[in-house]
Amino acid sequence: MEEMKEIIKEYVIKEYVEDDTEITYDTPLISGGIVDSFSMVSLKRFLENKYKISIPDDKATPEAFDSVNKIVVLVKEYVKE
Repeated sequence: MEEMKEIIKEYVIKEYVEDDTEITYDTPLISGGIVDSFSMVSLKRFLENKYKISIPDDKATPEAFDSVNKIVVLVKEYVKE
């Protein structure tokens, strides 16, 4: 799980952070203005490709994508272990 958190955090930093803003696992991504609705779609696509899953659109809510920790919870629902 720690590895998943780090992979998602690094992706968010690489793709969406334009300055040296510090990102933690609990940083508000959507409500904090780091990830917008368009970016959320590309983040969802990254997660689906990386983890070979399909996240239903009705589960891909701004609340579910609002922090790395919340994203990990969502992804774990669909990853087959």
